[in-house]
Amino acid sequence: MAVETPAGWTNDGEALTKTFDRGSFNGSVAFVNEIAKVANAMDHHPDITLSWDEVTIRTWSHDVNAITDRDVALAKAIDDLG
Repeated sequence: MAVETPAGWTNDGEALTKTFDRGSFNGSVAFVNEIAKVANAMDHHPDITLSWDEVTIRTWSHDVNAITDRDVALAKAIDDLG
C-alpha cells in the first residue's frame, strides 16, 4: 500500500516521522496539546516524543501495521498547526 510522503516527513517503511523545533519547553508542551486535539478529532493517534524544545511525531496505522492515507492526513493536519 504505497502512500505519498508529505514534505518534511521521513518514511522509513514502518512510519512517518518528523521532528518539530518549538523553541522552548512551553512551546513543545503547547504544540503537543494542539496535536492531541487534532488526533482526537481524527480518531488517529500518533506516538509523540517531547523533549525540551523539540517534538517528534511518529505515525502509522496500528490496525494494519502500515502507513496509510490516515497517517498522511494526520501528518498534513499537524503541519497545518504551524
